[in-house]
Amino acid sequence: MTPIARIPVQMVSGEERREASDALAIEEPLEIRLNHVGPEGSEQRVLSITMRTPGHDDELAAGFLFTEGILRGAEDLREVRPHRPDAPAPGRTNVVQVSLHDHVTVDLQRLERNFYTTSSCGICGKASIEALRAQSPFPPALPGHPPYLSSSLLHRLPQRLRAAQDGFEATGGLHAAALFDASGERLLLREDVGRHNAVDKVLGRALLDGLLPLRAHVLLVSGRASFELVQKASMAGLPCLAAVGAPSSLAVELAQEAGMTLVGFLREGRFNVYSGDWRVV
Repeated sequence: MTPIARIPVQMVSGEERREASDALAIEEPLEIRLNHVGPEGSEQRVLSITMRTPGHDDELAAGFLFTEGILRGAEDLREVRPHRPDAPAPGRTNVVQVSLHDHVTVDLQRLERNFYTTSSCGICGKASIEALRAQSPFPPALPGHPPYLSSSLLHRLPQRLRAAQDGFEATGGLHAAALFDASGERLLLREDVGRHNAVDKVLGRALLDGLLPLRAHVLLVSGRASFELVQKASMAGLPCLAAVGAPSSLAVELAQEAGMTLVGFLREGRFNVYSGDWRVV
């Protein structure tokens, strides 16, 4: 269950006003610390601070590091754990430590960017568009290769996503990302105030479970399809990304380069195919 907060509010309807309580999505910062072996021995650095909904922080950290190209697979990870001080306070922590195996080489200069992100924009501070184009460890999806997806299957996915959005049902303020197999069965769903965080949590779980590459799956997101979400999906080897909202022009360009089927406006019995239309039968 996605954690929520309840606060007192004044509810106004017409000229009437009454006291009530409202459920809100929780938004807190998460600091991701990276432990690895550098040129001068063991190093630790703060790699990212992102605003997120608490929960599944290990998945978020693993997914973020993978989709940024720092991890090539689960075998690079030594440990992902919450950081707690010597005298921990009760409750959750907002720091997660990721330790890599000694064989992993981290070229942090290549990742030149400002790693502070907000819940509404996961790529703010990127040095350039070129820095965004992380190279997937998996070859791109090729035309003529399955899965083939029927339009009737795609039409069913938004309802299956919506039915499992407990946090959105309570707050109305959370994005969701869900992983489906080629038969339309929902395998994973995560919610977060940031759409990019929800995707990282899903892909992080798949990474930790040894499911990558996701060659026979569909990723559905509850909002729009940005360049960053297409990049994350491409990194995981996904052949299809579908969105309830609109894609951006750069998202379409990257999907075409990656051989990915990109579907937008998937709602109310309709959708547009912006890339890879041969996969929709």
